[in-house]
Amino acid sequence: MTPAARLAAAIELLGAIDSSGRKPADAVANDFFRARRFIGSGDRRAVSDRIWRVLRARRRLSWWIARAGGAPTVRALVAASLLFEGWTPDGVAQSFSGGRFGAAPLGAAEHAVLRSLAGHTIDAPDMPDPVRFEVPDWVLPLLAARFGRGLAAEMAATAEPAPLDLRVNTLKATRADAQAMLRAEGLESAPTPWSPWGLRIAARAAVTSGAAFQSGIVEIQDEGSQLVAALVGARPEMRVADWCAGAGGKTLALAMTMANRGHIVACDVSAARLEGAIRRLRRAGVHNAERHVLAPGDKWAKRREGTFDRVLVDAPCTGTGTWRRNPDARMRLQPGDFAELVAKQSAILDAAVRLVRTGGRLVYATCSLLAEENEAQVSALLSRHPGFAVVPVRQAWTLDAPCPCEGDFLLLTPLRHATDGFFAAVLERRA
Repeated sequence: MTPAARLAAAIELLGAIDSSGRKPADAVANDFFRARRFIGSGDRRAVSDRIWRVLRARRRLSWWIARAGGAPTVRALVAASLLFEGWTPDGVAQSFSGGRFGAAPLGAAEHAVLRSLAGHTIDAPDMPDPVRFEVPDWVLPLLAARFGRGLAAEMAATAEPAPLDLRVNTLKATRADAQAMLRAEGLESAPTPWSPWGLRIAARAAVTSGAAFQSGIVEIQDEGSQLVAALVGARPEMRVADWCAGAGGKTLALAMTMANRGHIVACDVSAARLEGAIRRLRRAGVHNAERHVLAPGDKWAKRREGTFDRVLVDAPCTGTGTWRRNPDARMRLQPGDFAELVAKQSAILDAAVRLVRTGGRLVYATCSLLAEENEAQVSALLSRHPGFAVVPVRQAWTLDAPCPCEGDFLLLTPLRHATDGFFAAVLERRA
């Protein structure tokens, strides 16, 4: 593809993302490229990179375009993104070349906006903080309560592209073996600092088509997620429930820490998600896990009250900790979603605690940075279920690497730990 054709494809893809409702941008992009198999891998990377640059800076780009008297159309957003990366207005205009494969030439109003933006940097002194930090206005106070004076640096870290983290499946290979296998595929990786199973690739890469992934030797999993699984402390002789298993990422990690022994039940309300988990478990060579679909009126949990050594609740949440991977999710998040999720988290915890035996542990985790979904949920749970007590994170830590957090809870952020944002609390049933 020519540069002009790539630009036209980026504009088309951004339009598809905008018109898809609440569908995640990466899912829209996958569908987009699947329907256009004539677009080669290099061109796909170039188009995707342009789109993700726009999504990471969308509020700021829109603010500048509006200030110049324009409308933040997909064409204007893509053009402005080029301008703020050092292109000249004439260079941008030349890329809108028209013709069969190029984007239509810029109109007079679009030219005027670009000329107005020329010479500026994307961050302006009078830019409102929610715009500067690329967050919804209503979320900013919640993040400020979390980070205080460190807010600007933390938000800057969430705006950076995330690396690609992998978890080595030690049921099949060592980390060194997996690293060599990836190198043979042309992928250089480095060990992650805390997880003994983690490998980090500096940028997005096509891992899923390679032999290491296809044979179940590596799985895509952020190091923070790996540390949450490690905090469960699941051992071979245990009975473990993964209460919100989803597609099974943490179930896979738990099976590995249990050396494929003991018993894991992957639970979820979605049969489709659990079916995907089963396929992943088979690829990984896991055979100590079963699935259970949670349904209204289900007696499964009641019949198994107090019988599990470990229960992991990786609860549905706002996903604020994953914004560096999913920049489009920032502006999809609405106050109603937040309220609904907080209520859902409480209900899920009340259902899951029944499974924990005396002396057993429940691990509550989210990929959220907001205290309302994290510490506040733990405090409320303890008030409703006084037989549980918090196990400080350093006491629950089982890995050789030093624990990355002080205090009672695991709280990871992109700035401090180079992981996604994660929270985890370990609660033990004492009575």
